[in-house]
Amino acid sequence: MEGEEGTGETETTESGLISDWAELTHECLINILSRLTLEHRWRGAMLVCKPWLNACKDPTLHTVFDLETRFDSSNDSTRWWTPEFERKIDSMLRSVISWSNGNLTEILTRHCSDLSLNFAAQMCPNLRVLSIKSCPHVTDASMAQIAHHCRNLKQLDISYCYEISHESLQLIGQKCTNLTVLKRNLMNWLDPSQHVGIVPHDYLDACPQDGDTEAAAIGKFMPQLEHLEIRFSKLSAKGLGSICEGCLKLEYLDLSGCANLTSRDIINATSNLKELKELKKPNYYIPRSVFHTERYGHWRLYDERFQTDVFRI
Repeated sequence: MEGEEGTGETETTESGLISDWAELTHECLINILSRLTLEHRWRGAMLVCKPWLNACKDPTLHTVFDLETRFDSSNDSTRWWTPEFERKIDSMLRSVISWSNGNLTEILTRHCSDLSLNFAAQMCPNLRVLSIKSCPHVTDASMAQIAHHCRNLKQLDISYCYEISHESLQLIGQKCTNLTVLKRNLMNWLDPSQHVGIVPHDYLDACPQDGDTEAAAIGKFMPQLEHLEIRFSKLSAKGLGSICEGCLKLEYLDLSGCANLTSRDIINATSNLKELKELKKPNYYIPRSVFHTERYGHWRLYDERFQTDVFRI
């Protein structure tokens, strides 16, 4: 079925009975299609015949938009950063939003833009999970719309979205008071070679520098957080202190790659987190060449680093 357009014509089965797949009741079709992945519906079922296409647009099939598993399993990451690919993701997301009739509660994708997220904010008031990693054209503008219209948001992943600033973190925290999970991871700026040839150079250079400002917004406006990931953030001991003072319900904290923190900083800041169950420390290896650059010369002063392994995203 996948990738081929059907006609819906009758066929004779081994038992001699005649079946017409196009004549299945709508309820029966929904039951069948609900067992397929989003990708299989788009690449297969929607192409069978008009009744199947209409069934694929049923709102009950569009409470979740999840492309994350597809991204995780694909090796074709070089084309993800192109305008053409972004337009395809936007188009697909906007279609699902329209078909959902307001029932969409989870969006997990990458490389969308403000265009589709503004639409999501207007049409998906029940949104609870938003994961939009690696979106170079998602900005504070669409995040403001999400904050104002999606007050039930509980989980937010804006990792590698460098056009989103601390202003969005503040607004999301103020408006979405039930937020318990935040993932604000940055790319590995300690060893960016793993991104070369995939991520545009100018985007790598745009890595946010205001770690403490973001940390202050998190600590002040997100007191309900239980799970926080800020891998490769450039926050200092002051920023970590702000988080730990304001987010006393934290159970999981990932500080991997946070090069400006020492072991003492982490111990001092997290000592008051009574609910903390798992803490990932800055376990990384600093290449020898780094010590000869003026930009990272201050690392020579730090003898409390966790330089035990090469950190890989």
